[in-house]
Amino acid sequence: QVQLVESGGGSVQPGGSLRLSCVHSGPAVNIGWMVWFRQGAGKEREWVCSISTDDKVDGPVRCADSVKGRFTISKDTSENTVYLQMTSLTPQDTAMYYCAANRAGWSTSSRGTLYWGHGTQVTVSS
Repeated sequence: QVQLVESGGGSVQPGGSLRLSCVHSGPAVNIGWMVWFRQGAGKEREWVCSISTDDKVDGPVRCADSVKGRFTISKDTSENTVYLQMTSLTPQDTAMYYCAANRAGWSTSSRGTLYWGHGTQVTVSS
């Protein structure tokens, strides 16, 4: 059984930074991507960033245009942890952030999600 546990959320002022962590455990069978999604209140779930579990994949790191240049996804394979470093945060980034494990070939869509974490809340306000 794969488990994903997020941490690192919180409240921050506009322009601030946060680093989210996702520790994953269990067999990584069929998992091709580790993905961050987010969902704001009353909004649809939105893809944020993805990182391939295979470093030889073309374009192993991908982020949505809305966060490109501000958010960075990375992984520490030895710690089974995926990070989302978020900088220059705005109120529009306020959302519940979810870590997900996706099938290979499904880097940005929740249709390819095999496992979900419970989420960590990020609130950006002054």
